[in-house]
Amino acid sequence: MQITLNLPDELIQHFNRDRLDREVLEALVVQAYQTEKITSAEVGHILGLPSRWGVDAFLKQHGADLHYDKADLESDRETLRQLRVKHPSNT
Repeated sequence: MQITLNLPDELIQHFNRDRLDREVLEALVVQAYQTEKITSAEVGHILGLPSRWGVDAFLKQHGADLHYDKADLESDRETLRQLRVKHPSNT
């Protein structure tokens, strides 16, 4: 979708006009992520970021807190526990 915006010169002067489309897209994506309208996977897809680590780095660079709560922590702990059971170390 193409959208036309009227932006004041006072704002535009602070941006590189050659990258304005990308900067607006990135700002909109960060806002959508912070308000939980999109997921980190959607961030990566929309911006063409190659990996979860690239998404995490992008969000960190833009000051967006990662959505990671206690349920996510417990899920990760359970996954680690299952991996240890399936592949015990020799140490």
